[in-house]
Amino acid sequence: MPKNVTLIRSRELSDVAEYAYAATVAADARLVFLAGSCPLDADGRTVAPGDHAGQAARCVENMVVALAAAGATLEDVVSTRVLVASSRQADLVAAWEVVRDAFGDHDVPSTLLGVTVLGYDDQLVEVEAVAAVRD
Repeated sequence: MPKNVTLIRSRELSDVAEYAYAATVAADARLVFLAGSCPLDADGRTVAPGDHAGQAARCVENMVVALAAAGATLEDVVSTRVLVASSRQADLVAAWEVVRDAFGDHDVPSTLLGVTVLGYDDQLVEVEAVAAVRD
């Protein structure tokens, strides 16, 4: 079966970024827009307070569950946006490394943002994603 997502790289852009600069989706794929994945447990409590990497890991776990409910996997993700409640670059990098590692070779286009605050008590990280699947 052909891939739903094709990652695009350009020799004219820096290879420092640890992600593809663009992606395309197969014409017969349907798009799945996920809500921001938060570091919440099944009871709605924020996990790993104060731990950017720990919260990023839980965000990825929750994102995998949401993807599965839509019939998708991490390999179907087209792009991500990683939001980190911090003005410290080291905190952003700590969260980013967890997300990047979860995707492995499927290094989708991504945006990493430092934000002032996120919606849940003690929340430091949120991960948004768009995926493409074929039925």
